Parts: sequence; C-alpha cells; structure tokens
Amino acid sequence: MVDFGEILRSVGDFGLFQKLNTFGLTFPHFLMPIFLSSFLFIQSDPERHCNTDWILSADPNLTTEEQLNLTLPREEDGTFSRCRMFVPVDWNIDAIREYGLNETTGCQNGWVYYNTLYEATIVTDFDLVCDKSNMVAVVQTVFLTGCLAGSFIFGPIAELYGRRRTTQLPAVLLLIFVIVAGVSPNFYVHVVSQFMVGAALGGYRINSIVLATEWIGVTKRSFASCLSQEFSALGQCAMAGLVFAVRDWKTAQYISAGAQAFVVLYIWWIPESARWLLGQGRTEEVKEIIHRVAAINKKKIPENLLREATAERQVQSGGIRAIFTSTVLMKYFLILSFSWFSLNLGYFCLTLNVGKFGLSIFLVQFLFGISEMPAHLLCMWMLELIGRKKSLISTLLAGGFVCFLTLAFPQARQTAVGLGSAAFRIAGLLSPLLNMLATYHWSIPIVVFSSLTVVSGALVFLLPETSRKELPDSTNEAAGNRNMTTKKTGSDSNVAAYSSRKFTKL
Repeated sequence: MVDFGEILRSVGDFGLFQKLNTFGLTFPHFLMPIFLSSFLFIQSDPERHCNTDWILSADPNLTTEEQLNLTLPREEDGTFSRCRMFVPVDWNIDAIREYGLNETTGCQNGWVYYNTLYEATIVTDFDLVCDKSNMVAVVQTVFLTGCLAGSFIFGPIAELYGRRRTTQLPAVLLLIFVIVAGVSPNFYVHVVSQFMVGAALGGYRINSIVLATEWIGVTKRSFASCLSQEFSALGQCAMAGLVFAVRDWKTAQYISAGAQAFVVLYIWWIPESARWLLGQGRTEEVKEIIHRVAAINKKKIPENLLREATAERQVQSGGIRAIFTSTVLMKYFLILSFSWFSLNLGYFCLTLNVGKFGLSIFLVQFLFGISEMPAHLLCMWMLELIGRKKSLISTLLAGGFVCFLTLAFPQARQTAVGLGSAAFRIAGLLSPLLNMLATYHWSIPIVVFSSLTVVSGALVFLLPETSRKELPDSTNEAAGNRNMTTKKTGSDSNVAAYSSRKFTKL
C-alpha cells in the first residue's frame, strides 16, 4: 500500500502550501513568551510602606515625613517598617503627638509603593508582599500546572478529534483568558485565568507543531519544530522590549491579546492533517484536501496514486494504550519524557529567576532570546549533518556540564537556577519549588537540574537514530516492525523530533 510520504512527494513535500501552513502555525509561538510577562517582570520586593492616610482626618496638613513618623514603626536599622503600622486611633492630632502610638498591626489599608521599576505589576495591583509574597510563586506554579493540564487534555484529544480542532480551540482560549487575566478584579480570578492560559498554551504548542510536521516531507521536517522555537526566541526579545516600553502589565496583556486576535482570525483556514484523516478512514476528505494542496503547490497528483493511497485501510486505534502495551515504545517514551523533564526543569529555573543576574532584567531577558536564535538555526544544520540522536546527546550533555560549571563562580555572580510533553510541563511546575531550595543553599537547584540533564543525555544512547526515515503510519511501524526505508534527508528539533515521530500516530 502506498504510504502518505509518497503522496507528499507527488504534491510537493515543502511547497508553497507547506510554507504558508508552517508559518501560520508557528507564528503564534512568537506570542507565547509574552504571555509569561505578567509574572516575570514583577519586582517582587518593591519599596513600600503601609497606607496610613487615616491620620489625615486628624490633620490634613501633615507632611509626608510627619505622617510616616507618627504612623509607622521603625526597623532595627532605622528605616520605616514595610509590613507593619501603628493601630489607628480616634484621637486628635495633638494627643497623637503628645502620647504617641505603640500598638502595631499589619497593613490594614494596603500599601504605598515608590521607586518602582514598573508602573504596575501583579505584585502592586494585588499587594503580593509581606505575608503574601509567596503568592508570586503560586501564580507561576498555577500557570505551569495549566501547561501540564493542557498537555494531558489536548494531547489525547487530538487523536480523537483531530489536530486542527485541538489547535484552534487553544488559540481561542488563549485570546479569551489573556483578556480575563488583564481585567481580573482580584487575585483569585487572575490565578484561575492564568491556569487557563497555561492549559491553552500547552495544548497549542503540542498540536500546532504536530499538525505542521505531518504536512512536511522528510527533507524539511525540522522546519516546523525549529521555526516554532525560533519564533519563541524572538518573542522573548519582544517581551523584553514591550515591558520596557509600557511598564504596565495590564497594557502588555491587552497588546498581546490584540496580536492573538489576529491569530484566531486566520487559524480557521488551516486544514486538518491528511495523515490523521487517513488513519481515521476519512478518505473523501483526504482526496479533497490533497487536490487543494496540489493546486496551491502547482503540482498534479496521479489519480491512480491517490486512489491507491486512499484505498480502504484499517482505522488506527489504541491511542495512548498502544505505548504502554509495547516494550519498545515504552522505553522510547520513558527516555524522551525524562529528557523533556530535565530540560524544562533547568530552563524554567533560569527563566523564572531572570531578574537575579545582577544586570538589567530587560537586558538579560533580551540576551536570553537573542542567544537562542542562532542556536535554533544551528539545530537544523546539526540535525541534517549528524542526525537526531547524536544532536540530542551532545546538547543534553553539553548543557548539563555547562550548568555544573556555574558552580565554580561566586554566589554574587550566580542565580538560583527554570507522558512526553507532560513530563516537560511537570518539570516546569516543579521549577518554582526547586528554586525555593536555594534558601538552604544557592547551589542546590543547579546541582539538581544539571545532574538530571546529564543523566538524560546519557540515556539517549538507548534510542535509535530516526534521521532520514519516514514518519510511521501505525504503532507497529513505530515499534520497529517494518524496515523503514532510507529516503531523503529529514530532521526534527531534538526532543520534539523524537516525540513527533514516535508518538504522533498513537
């Protein structure tokens, strides 16, 4: 039976259609880093004092210095307390001056912030300071929990309802809840909206790359995953520029929502994966889409080839169960999951502490993004030159050992370092908690995620090379029950490549 790869070669495996389709699906990855800006650019411990305007009812002509002297206790170093105030009293100003105030309490009417780097953040708007200072880590954890939930939900659903729907729905949810996050009247609504944003982001990230990849032939398969990462790196640079320019987290939310609205408008024109449709036995839809693709690519597909490719075939079933019933697939799955976990743990530990490098947070964030861009371009070349397995091993081992080397620097120059994709999201979920271990010793997070990365790199030796091989069209093929013929050169982006090849059809 003719496999789908032959159809792609006849209609063009990276023609105009694939280029437009890939660009349309990977461009939204440019916006994804911007969705993190509300809890990355926060100034977690801003200069502040309790709001004590209650005393102005006794004397509205008090200077700021007089007001603070009468209403705020001082710390041991002589500065005004940032979390305590004197209990308000119903006295006249003369009595307050003569007897003074002694009983203290927590801030009862909010805080007054000053000398802040930003005009407004979730910290200043929701008063996430003093006894609520850990709530920033809660927001980060809830967001990453949403990413995990999105991976669990939208991953399996894609096999049931198709890659197209499970790409469109997260795009719409992103638009809705990015706006909701910006207009949240309180912290709790904001947290719920961030969970939904994370879930939508996790779902879109998985299925958009799979949908793009399944339309590309082996010669250019790396483009979908690598271009999505390239847009993500560019988005990190844009995030730094956007927050530097506006300094208001709500304004940044609305700007990113406007860009996401553009994505929602065109995402409906993205066609379903013909590979998935074939696996579901929906041959008439496959014929219609293939003819449309051939017309866009200005190719003519032989009718006999299309008839043979769309002949009656067994409908693929089994889903995630197929992985757990195959020893070979389970081995691949566990190694790849551990690799995603290790990579994401270190990446998010770094990302969530971008402000602790001792340099401008805007500069550091920009450098994070700009340094990734040539790396993703180099990735495509390396995958083509030395294959996926060696590329994955070398990058994991190099990344882990370089992170270990950071332990040689003094702490003053240090930062306490951020089911396939589900493991990737679990690691992100744990990264804020891992960073908290730095309170015991600054080196603990570095040692943990560096060790995991090195171990995962070593485990990749147990995986097979998949470069220059066609995508499997069934679980049997994925398990190695056929000799995959060597076609033209093809490559994916390291971990994502393995995941899409081995698990896309499950």
